[in-house]
Amino acid sequence: GFLVFSKDKCAYCYNEDGKAIIECEEGDKDYFWNFFDLDFDYKSAFEFAKNCKYEIVNKSAELSLGIRILNQDKFENLFSFIVSQNNNIPRIKSILEKICEKFGSKKCFLGEYFYTFPTISNLSSVDEQELKNLGLGYRAKYIYNLINLLNNQLNLEDLSVLTSEKLKCELLNILGVGNKVCDCVMLFSYHKTDSFPVDTWIEKVYKENFNGKLTDRNKISKFFTDTFGEFSGIIQQYLFHYKRNLEE
Repeated sequence: GFLVFSKDKCAYCYNEDGKAIIECEEGDKDYFWNFFDLDFDYKSAFEFAKNCKYEIVNKSAELSLGIRILNQDKFENLFSFIVSQNNNIPRIKSILEKICEKFGSKKCFLGEYFYTFPTISNLSSVDEQELKNLGLGYRAKYIYNLINLLNNQLNLEDLSVLTSEKLKCELLNILGVGNKVCDCVMLFSYHKTDSFPVDTWIEKVYKENFNGKLTDRNKISKFFTDTFGEFSGIIQQYLFHYKRNLEE
């Protein structure tokens, strides 16, 4: 099983008799129902992928059945993806743990202690040097700017009403947010499934399985969104999972 942390909440997820079980506090049930995107019908995306002309998409969908797009907290997600830039997973995890320990609150769930992800107000008095001391390096400037922006003029929830095109423009205006971070936040916080984040693994898929010749990741992303439309983000997850974990 897995412990899943989000904001100030925690859930324990495991499989039992072929079913996914999610245990959480009574008051957090609606939150995790939305977090795991349980209202969204993935059948149409799966059928689209299965009937696609690309064999790699057919195969990856079949081997990735059950994958869902998380609806992550917008601030936590944007913060985390900015931290993730040019970084490796152990270091990202270490930085975020330090941030939570310093600015979050200690809580207990099923006998396990954890630190909550800090709110914007928890971080309102932090300075750039303090963030650097926590291992953020050059990203400290971006996070410091983000906190000030959210404290003074920007509300991430208000952006939910925007079209994908307008949302992308708004997010790209934030210091330190490039196309990949933007596409990830759009997909995993705003459920814009017409987004297609491109990283090293997706670039590998594009070259090896789609015989792609483009080298600009923005153009590669556009190739995929033009091809897969409203199901782009879901198919991206199928392809990423397949290439990262399953291809022999």
